[in-house]
Amino acid sequence: MTRRFIAHAVVAEIDPGNDLIRAGVAEDEDGDGFFLLFMSNLSEPSRQNVSLGLDSHCLVTPDQGTAYGCVREVTLSGRLLTVSLDPASLDDLELDDPEIEVELDASDEDIERMREVLAQVLAFGRAGARPRLVEL
Repeated sequence: MTRRFIAHAVVAEIDPGNDLIRAGVAEDEDGDGFFLLFMSNLSEPSRQNVSLGLDSHCLVTPDQGTAYGCVREVTLSGRLLTVSLDPASLDDLELDDPEIEVELDASDEDIERMREVLAQVLAFGRAGARPRLVEL
C-alpha cells in the first residue's frame, strides 16, 4: 500500500556554516504532522562516517525515525513527489509502507527550490547508496 499525504510546507536549505543540505515536505505549515526530511552534508564524508555507514543521504520521519541511503527512487512530476524506500529501512523510519506519494501544496518557486536542493542531497556520498532513479 502507498502512504499519501498533502504537504502544506516545503523546505529547501543549504547551510554551509553547519555543513548541511536539507529538503523536506511536511503535512502542516508549521512542520507538524507527517513529514519527510532529506539531508546530507556539503563536504565529503569523513572516514569515520564511511566506516559507520553514514556516508550517504539521510531521511528523517516523525518521531526521529532515521535511515541512511534508504531512498531507492524519487520522482517529482508537477506537484506530485513520489518516493520509493528500501523495505529494509522501514523499521528504522517507523513506517509501514515503502511507497510514499506527496501532493505539494506550495508555490512554484518553493517547489523548484526543493527540486534543486533534493537533487543535491540524493547525489551525496557513496554511489551504491544513491537512488537508482531520480527524476526531478
